[in-house]
Amino acid sequence: MFDRSRLTALLARERAAYADLHPRSAAAYERARHLFGRVPMTWMNKTAAGFPIYFETAYGARVTDVDGHEYVDFCLGDTGAMAGHAPAPVVEAVTRRLAERGGLATMLPTEEADVVGAELARRFGVPQWSFTLTATDANRWAIRLLRAVTGRPRILVNSYCYHGSVDESLIVVGPDGQAQSREGNVGAPYDVTETSRVAEYNDLDGLARELAHGDVAAVLMEPALTNIGIVLPEPGYLAGVRELTRQHGTYLVNDETHTFSAGPGGATAAWDLQPDVVTIGKAIGGGIPIGAYGLTEELAAALSGRSDLDLVDMGGVGGTLAGNPLSLTAARATLGEVLTDAAFAGMVEVATGFATGARKIIEGYGLPWSVSQLGARVEYRFASPAPRSGGESAAHADAELEDYLHAYLANRGVLLTPFHNMALACPQTTHDDVARHHDIFTAALGELAG
Repeated sequence: MFDRSRLTALLARERAAYADLHPRSAAAYERARHLFGRVPMTWMNKTAAGFPIYFETAYGARVTDVDGHEYVDFCLGDTGAMAGHAPAPVVEAVTRRLAERGGLATMLPTEEADVVGAELARRFGVPQWSFTLTATDANRWAIRLLRAVTGRPRILVNSYCYHGSVDESLIVVGPDGQAQSREGNVGAPYDVTETSRVAEYNDLDGLARELAHGDVAAVLMEPALTNIGIVLPEPGYLAGVRELTRQHGTYLVNDETHTFSAGPGGATAAWDLQPDVVTIGKAIGGGIPIGAYGLTEELAAALSGRSDLDLVDMGGVGGTLAGNPLSLTAARATLGEVLTDAAFAGMVEVATGFATGARKIIEGYGLPWSVSQLGARVEYRFASPAPRSGGESAAHADAELEDYLHAYLANRGVLLTPFHNMALACPQTTHDDVARHHDIFTAALGELAG
């Protein structure tokens, strides 16, 4: 396909250029001796060029770093800033809350909470909502509730799914077809093959085999895989998942944290899905930490009717700062004024232009790659046809090639999500931004082709 030695040399050149372009970021990273891993959160060390870019300002679809470089940001906080950086309605609402109303950690409800719950119910079709600070917590609390209501111990996930740092989700289908702990799993409290079951995405036969054991409380899934590259459902797959879960008395949880890009009600609304629980985080707060989980009326009633479950004190499904006024103020503004139906239509249009253009560039170089789109989210893949499962997607990873493309783009003012080749559109992303990416992407492939 291309010369690997040439790729290695080009990546070394781009990393050297990156170091030259970012002296203040490099110095800040070197000085950060009181931070574990030199960063506020260790995932920030995922970078193509040895150290992260330190940002100075971020507004809309633009980030400026401490060295004075401006970037078109297609990463958008790995979905956390899908509303754009510092969207004006959110900034204004949060500022009013801080300055005029105060009370950021009262452990008392606000009327805004029900407004946000009603809007989430309208969008996702499940009527009862509770709030967290992250999607990870939303997933953790949801699966505790589902274990309690079913009396079953295990959770089933898809291989190479992403549900934050939920212990039960760090399981994959191994090369021998058997379940195993995901490589790199840190400090697992218990063997994940004892707490979880796993099936490949798009594999209904595999799902049926695992559910037949009769010990699965819930299937926790992204309607489309997103963090191993976008893997889209094949025709009939999601309907088959719903049929099998009902057949085996297992609850279905749709984690929409990333698939929210599919539209105003995520994939759940876009594809007319019928989960028992919806979990979500990141984007609905416009950058302010929040997560949420929604339940059907039937599930909420079943839980509320259980006098043996402690849902108001030490039962393991709450947090002091969850449902705080600041998060809910931000969510109300984000959902009501920023990530509207009209905004999503524009975002999807821009993302479609990204996907169409990227395909033409890849085809022009005769590369055996593919492009996948999930609403406002686009990804180019080092495989054609696009992978149909998480395991297949992981098998086509190419870290050196990915680093080259990411470093090349960053050196010329474009940021992709560092974990993979994902580009996300926010309401402020334009077709000109897409054209800028495509020009640089074309040049990167041209140099690689020699």
